Amino acid sequence: MTDPGYAMKARKSILATLLFLVVLVSVYWCHVRFFKVDVLLYSAVTDAAIATIAAASILFSSHAFAPLGHHEKAQLCVIWLLTGYAFAISVPTVIDRSLSFYLLEKLQQRGGGIQRAAFEEIFAKEYVKEHHLADIRLTEQERSGTIKVVDGCVKLTERGARVATFSRFFRKYFLPRQRLVAGQYTDALVDPFRYSEVAPNYSCR
Repeated sequence: MTDPGYAMKARKSILATLLFLVVLVSVYWCHVRFFKVDVLLYSAVTDAAIATIAAASILFSSHAFAPLGHHEKAQLCVIWLLTGYAFAISVPTVIDRSLSFYLLEKLQQRGGGIQRAAFEEIFAKEYVKEHHLADIRLTEQERSGTIKVVDGCVKLTERGARVATFSRFFRKYFLPRQRLVAGQYTDALVDPFRYSEVAPNYSCR
């Protein structure tokens, strides 16, 4: 038989979590609607922290949640913070960065169908232009401290070099070596520079 006290705590926990979700969505919506945003991921993570603090203040001060102990309330706050972080990465950041979402949106824009052979041109010309891809990614990396722009030259910082080294290492040893690409399994993406064409001389110092 279910313990009435346990059932009460479960209901209060669910109610508190629903409150947190409402606060999270409200804070995020207000932030992106009415305030300036430098880097979307950092902004969304900040919103998650603000929502957690706001919901926690209600959780610890309201008599409605008195059946929950301090340890249980602290656990809820940790869960909320992790949920907010997962939301920041999985929803706005993915939609903002995802080429897959762009593909679906482009198909919808073009009436539901596009010739397979046209996608490389669409990605190279329309995607880069429509999403301001170079400008927004350079802005994000500059704000993150991984690059700096000096007299029109984009330079890698020490932090950026460490991030690049880690990403190359992870890509080489921890990404699938047999990945389905256009109907064939290949390891091309574990070292994409392997097949890079000779580029024009755009280096700078």
